[in-house]
Amino acid sequence: MEFRIRLPGSTANLGPGYDALGMALSIYNEVAVSPRTRPGASFTIRGEGRGILPSDGDNLFYRAAQFAAQRASKPLPGLDIRMQNNIPLARGLGSSSTAIVGGIIAANRLLGDPFSRREMLDIATAIEGHPDNVSPCLLGGLTASVMDGDRVACIRALPPADLRAVVAIPDFELKTQDARNVLPAAIAHSDAVFSASRACLVTAALITGNFDLLAVGMQDRLHHPYRAKLIPGFDQILNAAVNAGAWGAALSGAGPTMIALTAQNADAIGRAMTGIWASKNIPSHHRVLKIDPFGVTLT
Repeated sequence: MEFRIRLPGSTANLGPGYDALGMALSIYNEVAVSPRTRPGASFTIRGEGRGILPSDGDNLFYRAAQFAAQRASKPLPGLDIRMQNNIPLARGLGSSSTAIVGGIIAANRLLGDPFSRREMLDIATAIEGHPDNVSPCLLGGLTASVMDGDRVACIRALPPADLRAVVAIPDFELKTQDARNVLPAAIAHSDAVFSASRACLVTAALITGNFDLLAVGMQDRLHHPYRAKLIPGFDQILNAAVNAGAWGAALSGAGPTMIALTAQNADAIGRAMTGIWASKNIPSHHRVLKIDPFGVTLT
């Protein structure tokens, strides 16, 4: 019998919360899954990634499902999978995390629900390598996650409902590994303190609604200065967002999408951000998103 999975995109880091903070956003990939008697998987992909993503057993969704089945020590049946992808690829909005979480959710359903939501988070992180995007995709809201050995310690909270995320999405990709490769092996103690203290501040500000502290809280020295070299107009876009009324702005995940947080003037903020890229002849567009409170849903 067919079932459907809806998976929210996400933004990670929120500035200084590198590999730890994430927030689910109201942009979704949707997947319909049907078991079949033939082994393996077949895919129909619409939207983002059509003609690009593998349409067979090499697809990340199916590989994640297989990984979960191996963890459960149960055979995975063959699958017919129909994807409607609305999250752009390689833009820092958690598209790969939706594939990983979706595959695990599908396997869990087909195998009789052997895993709790908590165990599925550990499995997803084992595949992804870090929990910052898979946590909000799975749980919704704002998540703070850290690795404790091979397990994830995670807290989920819901920011005030009026918070909006303005995402400025350029028409070029940035692979996560390329964005990681530019980071130094070590940083100065003062830079570590700078970002660690602001990671605490941005988390508390989002939970309590003290949004006026986000401009300071979303500053970073762990990855922003290094990834800025890969994204034309990086600092100008951050400044344009704040000058247009955003509480704070940052790189979304590994980028190149930039994100600003606000409760008003969202479209004006988005236009200010994309206007910087337009001045550099880089096509882009913006979207105004809510914070998804539910995470992945299964029907």
